[in-house]
Amino acid sequence: MRQTINPQMQLGEVDISAITFNLRSRDDIPRLLLALQHIWTNIELRNQVFHVLEGMITADQGNGRPGMDLWRVLVFGTLRLVINCDYDRLLELANEHGTLRKMLGHGPYCEHQYKLQTLQDNISLFTPEILDQINQVVVNAGHQLVKKKEERLCARADSFVVKTNVHFPTDINLLRDATRKMIEWATTLSSEQHESLWRQSRYLQERHKKKFNKARNLKRSTSADEALRDARQNDIEAAHADYVAYSQKLISKAEVTLKLLRARTPGDVRLKELERWIKDSDYQCQLIVRRVLNHESIPHNEKVFSLFERHTEWISKGKAGTPMELGLRVCVLQDQFGFTLHHLVMEKQTDDQVTVSIAEGAKQRFPQVSQVSYDRGFWSKENLEKLEEFLDRAVLPKKGRWSEQDRLRERHPEFIRAKRKHSAVESDINALEQHGQDRCPDTGIDGFRRYVSLAVLGTNLHRLGALLQKQAVQTSKKAA
Repeated sequence: MRQTINPQMQLGEVDISAITFNLRSRDDIPRLLLALQHIWTNIELRNQVFHVLEGMITADQGNGRPGMDLWRVLVFGTLRLVINCDYDRLLELANEHGTLRKMLGHGPYCEHQYKLQTLQDNISLFTPEILDQINQVVVNAGHQLVKKKEERLCARADSFVVKTNVHFPTDINLLRDATRKMIEWATTLSSEQHESLWRQSRYLQERHKKKFNKARNLKRSTSADEALRDARQNDIEAAHADYVAYSQKLISKAEVTLKLLRARTPGDVRLKELERWIKDSDYQCQLIVRRVLNHESIPHNEKVFSLFERHTEWISKGKAGTPMELGLRVCVLQDQFGFTLHHLVMEKQTDDQVTVSIAEGAKQRFPQVSQVSYDRGFWSKENLEKLEEFLDRAVLPKKGRWSEQDRLRERHPEFIRAKRKHSAVESDINALEQHGQDRCPDTGIDGFRRYVSLAVLGTNLHRLGALLQKQAVQTSKKAA
């Protein structure tokens, strides 16, 4: 039976509203906890957040084992992103940080200790939809502190790359990954059936790795002697051909194993994993043959950038010193107060394809949005026409030559003022990267989306906490 929060306080437990913080602290944790305390003490906000959290309870609330309270799941999930830590540090804080344990509802006599897997399993219960709803409550709470009642929201949108947790992809190291996993799966599944086909799997792995290292370490010659260059090229092609030939030998052996296991255990779903790695290995062999031996140029859409995080894209944004990045673009829309109103994970999309959808999503969530600014990468004539249908002003600079109408629009004082303020979005993006959106360690596209949504929520909570801390400091100064 999972609850949002346990209503029965334990011996020695401190009520969340009575927790005190060091208002002079510049650390991230007190600011997050201040924001969570503000939500707790405001009955309306607390009811809204609890109502959303109850959507995570799918089983019968009157039966089953008691799971972690959802309030604690929210605290752990946002804390992980706000301080941009891994689960090991989160576990240490959960068991040893005194103020954090008070926020979790543990008194000084409580000896409850969390487990690493417990934290991982519970945080993974979040969905982007639930986090988006909580984010709207947090942003509205922040607006109550800084926004005048009738003030309109002037937003700015931009995209950046959130990296996936992958190594630099080459044909030969991707083949190494695929073959390694193929051998591991074939060995595990065949040993369960008491087959000895892969009894030398460790030896096969080591031999395959040696051939991979030989192909990897050979570099093209820069000698002025053409004969030496040709000789080195022949050595490179020979090493790659030997590497591919041995890989194909292992693939054939794995195909025999797969056929045998299908006959014995046709219903085993794990056979699909083995089949997947066999196909990946064969495909990488084909790419190496085409690129190195046949001297073909591989089209971009046929390349693979990760076998483990298959949603990874090769992104070149033209940044100085950063020719390429491996990950996915994320478009964010933030208001003049630094709160992220809406975000989109862009899969195989460019900026101009999300110009309208990011503004529409923000407008649906926050009807006070009246103006959105972009950079030139979001421009298209159709985008401008659609934005003007529901925004008071679309600050969308045009690419290329201006018409007279474009000149009047872009030389308007309000347009110029918004365009000058647009660069502040870079500071907001940097804050998101500091709070987790630099690199995503979670696996799969679902994990990526959840991680980005948690980072947005955590950053908004941190912003709310910073405002509360500033107000509290000013109040204490006046009282003194």
